[in-house]
Amino acid sequence: MAGRITIAGLGPAGPELTTPETADALASHDRVFLRTTIHPAAAVVEGAESFDHLYDTLGTFAEVYESIADSLVEATASGDVLYAVPGSPLVLERTVAILRDRATTADVDVEILPAMSFLDVAWSRLAIDPVEEAVRLIDGHMFATAAAGQTGPLLVAHCHAKHVLSDIKLAIDEGPDEVIVLQRLGSPDELISTVSWADLDREVEADHLTSIYIPRLDAPVAGEFVRFDELVRTLREQCPWDRKQTHASLRRHLLEEAHETIEALDNRAQMPDDTLDPEADAHLSEELGDLLYQIFFHARVAAERGAFDITDVVSGIHDKLVLRHPHVFADVVADDADTVLANWEQIKQSEKARESAMDGIPPSLPALMLALKILKRAGGTTVSVRSAAERFREPLEALASPVSAESFGALLLAMVEIALSADIDPEAALRGAARSFESDYREAEGRL
Repeated sequence: MAGRITIAGLGPAGPELTTPETADALASHDRVFLRTTIHPAAAVVEGAESFDHLYDTLGTFAEVYESIADSLVEATASGDVLYAVPGSPLVLERTVAILRDRATTADVDVEILPAMSFLDVAWSRLAIDPVEEAVRLIDGHMFATAAAGQTGPLLVAHCHAKHVLSDIKLAIDEGPDEVIVLQRLGSPDELISTVSWADLDREVEADHLTSIYIPRLDAPVAGEFVRFDELVRTLREQCPWDRKQTHASLRRHLLEEAHETIEALDNRAQMPDDTLDPEADAHLSEELGDLLYQIFFHARVAAERGAFDITDVVSGIHDKLVLRHPHVFADVVADDADTVLANWEQIKQSEKARESAMDGIPPSLPALMLALKILKRAGGTTVSVRSAAERFREPLEALASPVSAESFGALLLAMVEIALSADIDPEAALRGAARSFESDYREAEGRL
């Protein structure tokens, strides 16, 4: 075994809130590491090696925490170490969770010393029993996801900046009238104030020791999604038409809603991307809602037979997108969109254990989209538009004789290859030409 890491909590403020067990552990260790000196409890371990430099040099908190864990495991190669953290090691201390995982892999022993956390002070200042009140503790950095579906009361920690407070406000459709702001609990400059919900991100000077207490939240976070899922359930149970639907019977409705959404997108595509058009945007929003209903409906039907529910759908696509974006969530480099797409296809082929690049292409795709996807899966084309056009001549000449479906199909496929060479979407191009023809025809009709 490489060594032992003792993790000690320093308490929420000064030395008077540090346990005797932690004080003894600090005195008995020669090598002490401190997560950060920017905390009142850091005065307990003056002179310890801190990881403050990582906060200044790394881009995200996640990278900082991973680096701290790696550094501590490496340090055990030279003997036992003590890692001191503000508050309690087991309350909102992500480095400890990561470190425990690292230690298991590296065969390093980890001992955690219990400590007083800011929660103990918070309950005292709020004069509440958190168990009786059923308070839910939420990390402010992940409020929208961690608090999804929750109502009050909530104690939200890690509200270290105004943008975190703004994100919390945005995640709630109808906030409470007031919240209680808790800052620097247990320290000489402790501050407890009541602030209106509207002024939360305006009046509060947030710091790394800021939390907010929401006494009651009537409408749950992400409440519209929860309400919509409940509506789909109610319709399925009480509407005769909804009750009789199956995955198969819903297929054509999904296709119709998808086409209507495409139509709304095409209307928007005729304008610059940053244009606000209330009528077109309202139309697109409505069609996206109709399409979303189909997704929730299929998830409800699946849930009834014990297969999956909407939570599984959302969780699955979340995890898939993380896995297929290693250039965002891992250490893969992708500087352009083409590299991203190439990585995507490679990961997908590995995930699904496909034997051929042609495996997994839906045969029900519209013909032009099907042809384009097949050509792309075949490696696309590195020839010029002119070279692709040369291959267009043979099927074109075949049309001089009686036209066959085979020769006409070859001609269309050659046209799709030309589109691919020119970076043109053939489906969109033909759709645009057809709409243009329709417009010209209507205009000609009007002149008759």
